[in-house]
Amino acid sequence: MSFLRTFLKIGLLSFGGPAAQIALMHRMIVEENRWLDEKQFLNALSFCMLLPGPEAMQLATYAGWRLRGVRGGIEAGLLFVMPGALVVLLLGIVYVYLGDTPILNAAFLGIKAAVLVIVLQALQRVAQRALKGRMHYVLAGLAFVAIFFLQLPFPLIILLAAVIGALSTRLPRAGNDAITLPAEAIRNSLVDVCKWLLIWWLPVIGLWLLGGADILVQLALFFSKLAVVTFGGAYAVLAYMTQDVVVQQGWLTTVEMMDGLGLAETTPGPLILVTEFVGFVAAFRESGLAMGLAGAIVVVWVTFVPCFLWIFVGAPYIEWLGAQPRLQGAMNAITAAVVGVILNLSLWFALHVMFGEVVELPYGVFSLWVPALSTLDWRVPLLAMLCGYLLLKLQWSVLKVLAAAAVAGLLVSSL
Repeated sequence: MSFLRTFLKIGLLSFGGPAAQIALMHRMIVEENRWLDEKQFLNALSFCMLLPGPEAMQLATYAGWRLRGVRGGIEAGLLFVMPGALVVLLLGIVYVYLGDTPILNAAFLGIKAAVLVIVLQALQRVAQRALKGRMHYVLAGLAFVAIFFLQLPFPLIILLAAVIGALSTRLPRAGNDAITLPAEAIRNSLVDVCKWLLIWWLPVIGLWLLGGADILVQLALFFSKLAVVTFGGAYAVLAYMTQDVVVQQGWLTTVEMMDGLGLAETTPGPLILVTEFVGFVAAFRESGLAMGLAGAIVVVWVTFVPCFLWIFVGAPYIEWLGAQPRLQGAMNAITAAVVGVILNLSLWFALHVMFGEVVELPYGVFSLWVPALSTLDWRVPLLAMLCGYLLLKLQWSVLKVLAAAAVAGLLVSSL
């Protein structure tokens, strides 16, 4: 009972993004309950940061796996995700029915301005951790150009960065301390891979074979692909997801994406729950509330089931993976490229929130987003400066900043 109660408490209190969530888990798992020691926790954290998907949720899953095996991992992972998923769903329902009211629009104006500052803070933190040398700065710059000006697919950018990082890594001289893998462990992992791939894909295949609504199949396929390439945290994913969801799929507008991110920032659990908001709104728009609920369930399934796959298959090999220099080089290069991707996200959001009209102008193979200066909303930069002062200077928590931003949005809108 103590196990379930602890992980439920973590799920209910996991506000503030990955850093705050990991700090909370460290206090409750390492310091208070002593279920993992410091070295085990840090090794697991490093491993989870190499994986696609939300590292905090995967860290909780790993801790549950270490304590109670697969069942414990499932319980810990679900308890971390489900409270936030339920809150996001409820907020999504309120949003689609009441979102277009003057009061809520004014409050969301402030929240959007706060989100701009939060994304910039995430960019700063990721850059400090990821950019360790000249090559990493070059990779970040190339990634920004590739996605902002050339609009290359995010998965392709990740793949190219991984190849460059792996090939540019110097291999150490062979020693006697190499870690080998037993054949039995590899066979067991292959069985686990097959089992979790079936769990992941059978519902998707069933939707398609049984003639499920096109929107549900499209959501399942899109977010399944997203689950494989979400290296670098939720903010990196948002850049790829926003441009596809808004520009190519047309499921949501940029303003709705910003609203969804603001809602996800105010809830416990991983920020990547914004995908649930996207699935709900897109399916709701297609055919009402029941379809919206189905869309939310489908997206949550294909977003988080892969996380269990990565953990249950990879966790037994943490020490071996840490001893592979080319893998480490590839992942470091991916993290550096993610800095450029998040910079793209920051500019994308800033342009579409501050200006009422933004057009895409092609220049050969390049394209450029250009705002109509006459459509500048003066309230947004004013609110963003206020949020920046509260978040960066006074070190307020994200929740306090979002609440203050909503109130400030109401005040400036009343002017």
